Amino acid sequence: MPHWTSTVGATQLAQLLASQDNGERAARRPPAYRALADGVRLLVLEGRVPVAARLPAERELAVALRVSRTTVASAFEALRADGFLESRRGSGSWTAVPPGRPLPARALDPLPPDAAGSMIDLGCAAPTAPEPWLSRACRAALDALPSAARTHGDFPAGLPALREALAAHYTARGVPTMPEQIMVTTGAMGAVAAICRLFVPQGERVAVEHPSYANVLQLMREAGARLVPVPMAAGAGGWDLPAWRRVLAESSPRLAYVMADYHNPTGALTDEERRRDLVAAARAAGTLLVVDETMADLALDPVPGGPPRPVAAFDHGGAGVVTVGSASKTFWAGLRIGWVRAAPEVIRRLVAGRAYADLGSPVLEQLALTWLLTSGGWEEAAEQRRAGIRRSREDVVAALRGHLPDWEFTVPPGGLTLWVRTGGLSGSRIAQAGERLGVRVPSGPRFGLDGAFEGYVRVPFTVSGAVADQAAARLATAAGLVAAGAAGPDAALAHIA
Repeated sequence: MPHWTSTVGATQLAQLLASQDNGERAARRPPAYRALADGVRLLVLEGRVPVAARLPAERELAVALRVSRTTVASAFEALRADGFLESRRGSGSWTAVPPGRPLPARALDPLPPDAAGSMIDLGCAAPTAPEPWLSRACRAALDALPSAARTHGDFPAGLPALREALAAHYTARGVPTMPEQIMVTTGAMGAVAAICRLFVPQGERVAVEHPSYANVLQLMREAGARLVPVPMAAGAGGWDLPAWRRVLAESSPRLAYVMADYHNPTGALTDEERRRDLVAAARAAGTLLVVDETMADLALDPVPGGPPRPVAAFDHGGAGVVTVGSASKTFWAGLRIGWVRAAPEVIRRLVAGRAYADLGSPVLEQLALTWLLTSGGWEEAAEQRRAGIRRSREDVVAALRGHLPDWEFTVPPGGLTLWVRTGGLSGSRIAQAGERLGVRVPSGPRFGLDGAFEGYVRVPFTVSGAVADQAAARLATAAGLVAAGAAGPDAALAHIA
């Protein structure tokens, strides 16, 4: 199912072009039409302008840019020749990506543990378990198991004790919550899947950040959703509110999926003002806001003025925001426990729909998480996790800067991932070459739609020390092969800028 596309206004396109860093192009001083064509192409490749978006008429764009119509016409012709623009007489022109080998869309599957000796795996942003907290939680769960074993063991909404603990966790964060507002799921993906089954019939529009979490994008594609991409703000600022207002007003999506806290893959943290404004804009459009808080406990740097309140704190009616949480990133992915916080009526509907899916989450793992949340172990394990990620972040950043000084990134204030611009080279080709050299890294298009973000890779903070340095060295070798055109049969796509 193709995603929903829009029309890009002349003023909007002019503003996007003006916001680009044109220093390198200015230094080369290309012809005006080529500079304009390069700017539009880069906007498409970086997801700032969607594929299949209708562009303004030549005359209208020339007025907005204060250039001649001949310049715009020549730029459009160059874009058509490069495969980034399609036109039809009487219908206008719209953005495209060149035909050829399909670009990756799915996320990378985790490597089996026995492959660790030969391959550095940067594909999975999931650290190892924090000890001794995992062992302590499992022992506590075994101690509590006899009592649970005297029940039927079927808890579609989750163990009552865990629902109470999670409700108390939200209340302590400034969002008063009752146990009736919690449903325990099999990981965050189980939570998102349940929400999609309830709210996203085949062909329904869903607005997503662009880039976004690869697994959720794929889940929604397979559910038949029409994805509406909304670009992120530049740098680590989080949401682009003008873009969100435009999309919500134009497309009226049934649902919007966002990450306000340490966004995956960019690591961006969205401030309170934008959280409040997006809740209001979604309410006005009749759009349900699904907020993924998987990374919320992974603040690595102090936030001036304190951490922003959860998005649900601005949902004063209580029915406009559904929050998804998980133990996977803060604690351990192997626990496979996630949850949904929503209005009681929504929870009842989600629980009723679960009868056709997985019926419930494993009891033993729920008991382990209950102990962590009620014993203080969650906070101590989270602090241990944050300390380890800070060390890995420092090592990964230093290694990339040492081996790949032309690659660009903004060091995020939290989360698990670094979103890296690959110096004008194809991230997909670098990923292909890297795997042959013993380093596995996901390329940018896995986190976007229609081939966007070809000039990026995502690097997680899951390696450190000598391993981080070796990973960066192998990526540098892979980049060298791509730059030399020796990375495979699609060498023509190696350079994107």
